[in-house]
Amino acid sequence: MYTKSKLTDEDGMEKEILTFGPVSILPEYQRNGYGKMLIEHSMKRAAELGYEAIVILGSPANYVSCGFQCCKKYNVCVEGGKYPAAMLVKELKPGTFDGRKWYYSESPAMIIDEREAQAFDDSLEKMEKKWMPSQEAFYIMSHSFVE
Repeated sequence: MYTKSKLTDEDGMEKEILTFGPVSILPEYQRNGYGKMLIEHSMKRAAELGYEAIVILGSPANYVSCGFQCCKKYNVCVEGGKYPAAMLVKELKPGTFDGRKWYYSESPAMIIDEREAQAFDDSLEKMEKKWMPSQEAFYIMSHSFVE
């Protein structure tokens, strides 16, 4: 799922970009290239629609093969000027980033009210909640910063 997000430079100029995630492939189809095919197809379509960049939060191991790079290489940071290790940038239009510092703002669609989410979960058939190793790896990456 893609959502619109934005980058703002130090002078207040805004650039509408895209964010996606997570990409989910059924376990029996993982490691067959389907996720990469979906990402590559969607990036091509995003470029055709005129978007210049995509910023995501994800494991670099899953996305660098699709051309995503460390946010610090493009001077894209979060509030406070930090560069999360899990924040990755894909330039769809060469030259989009010109050395200015850009601040990433996620889509309002990504802001979750934990109480509403819990109420929704409680309305569903009960399932065992699991904490997978990949979730712990992402937690570590998303709370680490590149200097």
